Amino acid sequence: MTVEQAFQQALQHHQSGRFAAAATLYKQILAVQPQNPHALHLLGVAYFQMDRAPEAADLIKKSVALFPTSPEAFNNLGLALHAMQRDHDAIAAYRQSLTLRPGAAEVHYNFGLALAAAGQLDEAIAAYQQSLALRPQFPEAQHDLAGALTQSNRLDEALLALGQVPPAHPGRFATHSNLIFKMYFQPQYDGPAILRQHGHWAELYADPLAPEIRPHTNDRSPDRRLRIGYVGAYFRDHCISFFTLPLFAHHNHDQFEIFCYADDSLPDAVTDRHRTHVDTWRTIIGLPERQLAEMIRADRIDILVDLTMHMARGRQLVFARKPAPIQITWAAYPGTTGNRAIDYRFTDPQLDPPPSPSGSACHDADYSEASIRLPHTFWCYDPRTLEPAVNALPAATADHITFGCLNNFTKVNDDVIALWAKVMLAVPNSRLLILVPSESHPDRLLTKFASRGITPDRIEITPHRPRPEYLKLYHRIDICLDTFPYNGHTTSLDALWMGVPVITLCGQTCVSRAGLSQLTNLHLTDLVANTPEQFIHIATQLANDLPRLATLRATLRPRMQSSPLMNAPLFARNVESAYRTLWTKWCNSTP
Repeated sequence: MTVEQAFQQALQHHQSGRFAAAATLYKQILAVQPQNPHALHLLGVAYFQMDRAPEAADLIKKSVALFPTSPEAFNNLGLALHAMQRDHDAIAAYRQSLTLRPGAAEVHYNFGLALAAAGQLDEAIAAYQQSLALRPQFPEAQHDLAGALTQSNRLDEALLALGQVPPAHPGRFATHSNLIFKMYFQPQYDGPAILRQHGHWAELYADPLAPEIRPHTNDRSPDRRLRIGYVGAYFRDHCISFFTLPLFAHHNHDQFEIFCYADDSLPDAVTDRHRTHVDTWRTIIGLPERQLAEMIRADRIDILVDLTMHMARGRQLVFARKPAPIQITWAAYPGTTGNRAIDYRFTDPQLDPPPSPSGSACHDADYSEASIRLPHTFWCYDPRTLEPAVNALPAATADHITFGCLNNFTKVNDDVIALWAKVMLAVPNSRLLILVPSESHPDRLLTKFASRGITPDRIEITPHRPRPEYLKLYHRIDICLDTFPYNGHTTSLDALWMGVPVITLCGQTCVSRAGLSQLTNLHLTDLVANTPEQFIHIATQLANDLPRLATLRATLRPRMQSSPLMNAPLFARNVESAYRTLWTKWCNSTP
């Protein structure tokens, strides 16, 4: 067989998906012509299609060294490097491919994927947009454009982009869930606007599953032992587990049989601790929604609790099939799912003030679920460690106050930066310690502060770190400044546990009243502001009162320990009382 014949036969195998057979022939050609760039390139492509990306990258590199004018080879090199998570190298390969052939929509799209993976979201958005300019009907590019816009908090644009993606697109559901969850982070959306978008999500994905809902035949005895099922993705070292673990550890197993449906792909020691408190543990990784719904129904669960909502790996389409007669959402965040098959949401009297004769604001209409107010708190916190101990007030030995925020950086919007800058201008020589992941372009943050009169030497940026080192950062902070409209939840509790007071700005959405809820339970509502001006005033007064700061430093941890925020037995009884009340109501309802 000649080289030409071998090539033709190899290409036939390759185009028919017989990659191993094609690879064998390419290698035979290279045994005769080791410097054949086309055989090197196509063998690399075959290896890539056989999930052998490192070998593919090595072969295609040799090919482009011999034949540096092939845009296809540079694009395929980028694909192999991207699969190896070598995205900066992939970006360079795609740039070279586009230099050789600027009009390739597919390469612009691949370029966008690598840029997004490298955290270069602005550039990724531009690449996706160029891809769509060249090929308007490109659902994958439209979908990933919506995702990048969502990550960049350009949600109005993301909604428009996502509207161009066919509902059947495999990634659309997760992207849409992430998008409506992100609405809680943005000041421009109030409760009714958020509910409207959640309702639109439900119309697309949840409501069409209503015909699958069947009557429930659970025993309607109001006092019997109930089966409680928890569905979640974060029974590991994750912020949600700081609240689920204390509840699980204090359930009354004489009255409640606990089932856990764990969609957690990274189990750890915290997962093991959850398992010790559960009667039945089911791992559901990769289980399709319909099968999971049937599993829950077969387990005859009486009350099913959603712990993930619209966060990543949420199982809303299981709840849309209503496999249990009562469905509740709790723990992920105190918002709404929009899912009309979920009956209730847990909240508390501060997150959602109840209706009153005085006509004070009540936000129950902002949720598709009925609000069940636990008596004290939405959260019950277990720090899972006594270390590190609380230290002395840093300002007592320094010549300045150090403000801090170790919240999820997604919560730090331009309004937050503007208010923090005003606080720092009102407290001369103060510093700010802030946690910023490297992919979030810390230099942009410094530029935004500088434009508001705060020089870079007053801002210290620190990256993510393991929990013990993260908690030690509070040793350097005198006062935490909360984010808005999405307040700190776990991070505020961490700060208070470490003796650091948190100044919060209360707003119009439930997530913006988290600080109010937590500080009310600590009898520290004087740290809650209702206006930006009040926020600045509280921060300034506290920064100028070192004796009070020192007292708070020494007393906040014991105050936390004696409050409802850490009273796990009380919290478990409150939750179980709510379960029993809701169950009795269902038992008395018409079948």
